[in-house]
Amino acid sequence: MFQKILIANRGEIALRIQRACRELGIATVAVHSTADADAMHVRLSDESVCIGPPPAKDSYLNIPSILSAAAITGADAIHPGYGFLSENASFADMVSAHGLTFIGPSAEHISMMGDKIAAKTAMAAVGVPLVPGSDGEMPDLETARSVASRIGYPVLIKAAAGGGGRGMKVARDPSELEDAYRLARTESRAAFGNDAVYMEKYLDKPRHIELQIMADGHGNVVHFGERDCSLQRRHQKVLEEAGSPAISAAQRDALGETATAALRKLGYRNAGTLEFLYQDGQFAFIEMNTRLQVEHPVTEMLCGIDLVREQIRVAAGARLGYEQRDVTFNGHAIECRVTAEDPQTFMPTPGRVIAYHAPGGLGVRVDSALYAGYFVPPNYDSLVAKLIVHAATREEAINRLRRALDEFAVVGIKTTIPLHQRIVDDPQFQAGDYTIHWLEKFVAGG
Repeated sequence: MFQKILIANRGEIALRIQRACRELGIATVAVHSTADADAMHVRLSDESVCIGPPPAKDSYLNIPSILSAAAITGADAIHPGYGFLSENASFADMVSAHGLTFIGPSAEHISMMGDKIAAKTAMAAVGVPLVPGSDGEMPDLETARSVASRIGYPVLIKAAAGGGGRGMKVARDPSELEDAYRLARTESRAAFGNDAVYMEKYLDKPRHIELQIMADGHGNVVHFGERDCSLQRRHQKVLEEAGSPAISAAQRDALGETATAALRKLGYRNAGTLEFLYQDGQFAFIEMNTRLQVEHPVTEMLCGIDLVREQIRVAAGARLGYEQRDVTFNGHAIECRVTAEDPQTFMPTPGRVIAYHAPGGLGVRVDSALYAGYFVPPNYDSLVAKLIVHAATREEAINRLRRALDEFAVVGIKTTIPLHQRIVDDPQFQAGDYTIHWLEKFVAGG
């Protein structure tokens, strides 16, 4: 097992990793920008190293500074969390080249799944169902027209190197295709330095279903069930559930069997999440995230397994120590992503937290690095807390979530807690009757 792990991240996920390390008896190193000098993960770490000024490119994306911090503190592994460098294959390679262990998949698999076209090709080759679309990159408009004619409108043009909804445009008929194609390429080039795009059939009422897996280096792969991440705004997840109110246990088992068999064939290692669109009883693979997900706590609450601990164990060479039949799914869990944003305009609201009170009680978990007096900086993602509840049934989980949201107090900055309160009280949400397009209409008052 590792003696010391450097956590190459910030905020609640850095604190989450730190807690797992403490329980395993592993010392931690926190890296931080000057803007995060007073952050909770820095306060609670065994050691901390300042790696640069506030801009992420000069600190949390500064690979030489992070590797130097690992060297001077004697860390033997690096956990990247999510975001920042977590899916950077070059970083994973450099970590290994410096004699350290990257707590995550191999650079080869990060690179494969980071290219959405390569990921779809790899998954198709091992039997995972796909959304109908182009066979690969569309190098010109004529190719796009040909593919769209074959699969039928509406179509979705997506960045091969994309994520977070960037480089993604819909064409509902032939008259919209040229503008959608050119805009997607331009946006992709600006966001990712790569203008390669591909096409998928645009589904009008899908749910976003993802499957959490874990694999060791000994050929063992298990899944921990599905999460329903359909409640999204501008392709950013807002609320997640485990399991999905739309998926049966039989469907979960069948999807899990297909996914684990596929990843076994690929020789995958560590945590990963396969994302699917689900419509009319059919699953279609869209991408794989080769890292820990923001919403991993709902899976932990459902299965009772610490996914960060498993990541660390597997990276250290341990076997999983259990089989699929040993994984059980108990009750229902829901997570709300609380962001420092105006709940009506969604403008970021950095600033000083004057008072902070997290809800508690049976089945309530809050992952947050907030505290009274903390200044939320304007330089990073606006996620400041995750409220997770667990109960025996979905109805009980919703009631518990409502109660917990009423207790949650963050004074000094605006947050999206009021939005979550509105969602929980909506009859359609309570019935589980929503798709990936539902929240946009709900926010707009439609």
